Amino acid sequence: MTPAERSAPAPLAPETLAALRASVQHGLPRAIAELSELVRIPSVSWDGFDPGHVQASADRTADLLRELGVFDEVLVDRAPAPDGTLGQPAVLARRAAAPGAATVLLYAHHDVQPPGAESDWSSPPFEPTLRGDRLYGRGVADDKAGVMTHVAAIRALVNAAGEPEVGLVVFIEGEEEFGSRSFGALLERHRDLLAADVIVVADSDNWSIDTPSLTVGLRGNATFSLTVSTLEHASHSGMLGGAVPDAMLATIALLATLHDADGAVAVAGLRSHDQRVPSIPEQRVRDEAGLLDGVSTIGRGELLHRLWAQPAITVTGIDAPSVQNASNTLAPSITVKISARIAPGQAPDEAFAAIERHLRAHAPFGAHLAFASIDLGAPFLVDTSGWAVDEALAAMEEAWGTEPQQVGVGGSIPFIAQLAETFPEAQVLVTGVEDPHTRAHSPDESLHLGVFQRAILTEAVLVTRIQRRARAQGHDVH
Repeated sequence: MTPAERSAPAPLAPETLAALRASVQHGLPRAIAELSELVRIPSVSWDGFDPGHVQASADRTADLLRELGVFDEVLVDRAPAPDGTLGQPAVLARRAAAPGAATVLLYAHHDVQPPGAESDWSSPPFEPTLRGDRLYGRGVADDKAGVMTHVAAIRALVNAAGEPEVGLVVFIEGEEEFGSRSFGALLERHRDLLAADVIVVADSDNWSIDTPSLTVGLRGNATFSLTVSTLEHASHSGMLGGAVPDAMLATIALLATLHDADGAVAVAGLRSHDQRVPSIPEQRVRDEAGLLDGVSTIGRGELLHRLWAQPAITVTGIDAPSVQNASNTLAPSITVKISARIAPGQAPDEAFAAIERHLRAHAPFGAHLAFASIDLGAPFLVDTSGWAVDEALAAMEEAWGTEPQQVGVGGSIPFIAQLAETFPEAQVLVTGVEDPHTRAHSPDESLHLGVFQRAILTEAVLVTRIQRRARAQGHDVH
């Protein structure tokens, strides 16, 4: 039975909702100031960036949780990745539940994407800057606003109603943007600490700045580097060009086979997910993406089906001679980075195998191919049959004043599948503080402060609802 087919939970008492709303409003300036403090820490978790910044971010996040005064323990820990290297620091905290009450795990991540060229930003990426009703900076939305949503929601809840009876677990990861390499080891090491009945992952977006959404489907990913080689060494393009294939020519020809004339993925074995999606005007996609005049969309079918339920392949990087340093030379090897998004319902290893088969079968001129840095993440479909989804949708409607949307998302959060596998009885809710104009991962990433406030209120209302449910059922919501 879907949430629409079930009767909605009863609303909160007006005085309870009013008290939470006032508490969130009162604490908002502090929450924005603390978020700005976190954004000033350039906690890029990728190789080649100073890991001390990620450690500093973790330490400050742990301090924010300790300052709430509600947790039995707060710790910062690092666990090994599968390759034996040590992962980035995560922050974990737990408050025990009253006997029989539910426990809620609140997830976010404190690491951020690299900023790219500072010249592409309208203001320095690690100096939070307010313009209108949006706060700009790298990680301000993805996902340090998620971190602060948890902190501010707990603070508002305690100030409005005292310490909660529900158990609270907070898990703030430190390398989500770098593939969550040590995530599995952290789950195994802290399984008892992290065990919960409801898991809230605050790392997604909303339908608009005025309408919230609960994410119920996520695409998976297969990311890898591909090196295309045709020569043992570079050669003079005038002497041999026209008879000898250079690696650039082979790479361009090979990459062109990944899509058909409509721009749809043309790799046999990559599947779409059969699901109904709402129709949206093309102009919305054009505005959100910043499509230039005359540039068309790609693919076939409903726009949201292309974004939520069909595979996508993007070349995200290329190692080749720059234009400034280009000489009249046939390049012997070219390396590209490819990011594929996998539709819900397909295993990532199956999808990668299909892409590898395609590339090997279409390698032009007998070019040699080498694959490396393969990173696979599973897609995820949220089970909407549980009571926690009903409570989340009700909390969103009370906090935002409008009916929420249930949506798919084209992006990937692969660790959610790991969470669901580790805690199979837990109900997973994917929420977020982003909106269609956030530009996460891009220059001028920003957070709409109205969305931030409503996200904090939503979480405080949700925890209150879960607590009320426990009381109504004699502290047994399991």
